[in-house]
Amino acid sequence: MTITAALDSPPAQRQHLLILSVMRHIAFLSFSLSILAGCAGTLEPVHQMPEAAATPSKSQLWTDLESLRSDDWHFLLNDGASALDWRLRAIDSATQSIDLQSFLWEFDRVGEAVSSHLLAAAERGVRIRILIDDSFLYGADASVAKIDAHANIEFRIFNPYKRRSDSVVTREILNLGAFHRLNHRMHNKVMIVDSHVALIGGRNIADQYFGLHDTANFRDMELVVSGPGVSDLSAGFDQYWNDDWSIPAHTLIQQRDLDPALSVTDRPPSAISHIHQEESQQVRTARWLSLAERGIPGKSRLLLDKPPVNNPANRAEAPVQLGLEINALMDSAEEDIWIISAYLIPTAEFEQTIERVEKRGVNVHILTNSIRSNNHVSAHSAYRKHIRRLLEHGADLYEVRSDAKDRDIYMQTPLESKSLALHAKIMIVDQNKVFIGSANFDPRSLKINTEMGLIVDSEALNQQLRQATAPDFLPRNAWHLRLTDAGQIEWISDDRTLKHQPAQSFMQRIEDWFFAHLPIENEM
Repeated sequence: MTITAALDSPPAQRQHLLILSVMRHIAFLSFSLSILAGCAGTLEPVHQMPEAAATPSKSQLWTDLESLRSDDWHFLLNDGASALDWRLRAIDSATQSIDLQSFLWEFDRVGEAVSSHLLAAAERGVRIRILIDDSFLYGADASVAKIDAHANIEFRIFNPYKRRSDSVVTREILNLGAFHRLNHRMHNKVMIVDSHVALIGGRNIADQYFGLHDTANFRDMELVVSGPGVSDLSAGFDQYWNDDWSIPAHTLIQQRDLDPALSVTDRPPSAISHIHQEESQQVRTARWLSLAERGIPGKSRLLLDKPPVNNPANRAEAPVQLGLEINALMDSAEEDIWIISAYLIPTAEFEQTIERVEKRGVNVHILTNSIRSNNHVSAHSAYRKHIRRLLEHGADLYEVRSDAKDRDIYMQTPLESKSLALHAKIMIVDQNKVFIGSANFDPRSLKINTEMGLIVDSEALNQQLRQATAPDFLPRNAWHLRLTDAGQIEWISDDRTLKHQPAQSFMQRIEDWFFAHLPIENEM
């Protein structure tokens, strides 16, 4: 199992992924690898005729929108319900094209809602291109094939597993010979509609990213963007779509093995009717115009790692561009930096940049997951090694409480049995710059996986993002870490102060200790 999948995994799969993470570092796998390398076969890249994004649609909706706003504007999708509502509304608004790129797509309530709306768009004649990383498509081949079967939809899988299996463990074992290639994933997330509007940020397509999971949900963040800058997002999508490692799904999935009765649209619409309801074209247009009126202007710049050319495992093709840009953004700070990252494992360069700006008097505030809110303990174990150094160099450090008292902002009721985790990837710099994207601030995002995001120069968006994230730093929602005079680390909330990590159990502390002693930090 790749570490990427472990870090971005749905809560229900934690135990499998923990087991797999350990498996990777047990000596007997080296022997297995040498045997299976010869029988697993290799997957070759597939070269196809390049395709370009569609030209902007001339439908009445987008003509009306351009008449109102011709500049680049942005709108925060701060909570899961509004993010799902606007995602489905965007799909329903398409008249010509939809380009969708994501790391993870589960066929749960959210996944099936997206599927059914995409299929309805395809029925209207919309050309749809879907590119999904293969980390979590195990057990989904039938659903993928159903979508791909539509004449107006083309489904490609990025850097796929050659040998398919519904079992994550079996699939990993069958493909051990290709481990070094499969260790490099596409973590990008964007959806572009009619080359006019786009959604970009951290959310995958699954219940837990939209507040609909029954037990555990993520606090995440996205942007709706419109204006001339959308053309850069379309060009970026084309880079990945035309990459030789974006393999057509129908060449990987055996149609004869599929259940012809299976449908991705069987779930009743009532599953999400409290969040999104069907609306007339008139109502839809009015809502887009209202959104545009509230949209915040700003000059945006796309940060985009290059996709692999020959082999994702080649060190020379490591996707480092976004990491360099992030360090440069921090170095530009003069007053303060606010970092929000689900998985914070500072690389040497990232940590040195924090220390460098702190010495210049820049205040650095950081929010990441606590041991209890982190959906993978191994990620927390790697981060924990950096806590003392971050605090000693002046960073203001916070960790999300899984029982955050304001978690109702990000998830649907009832809340009593639901926990909160952080998944957003945000940086706020001084009074005028923000970064929102798919990249965590860890070695995997900055050196192994491909990532994307927007840097937006806008005082108004900067202030709005500060307001939107302010509750996340409150002691009722996060632990504030500090060093005592005696050099001990304390975790402080609104109702207690702890001398040790706020773990869920003694066994979680043992698990944390175990992962902290594995030499895997550079893979996280």
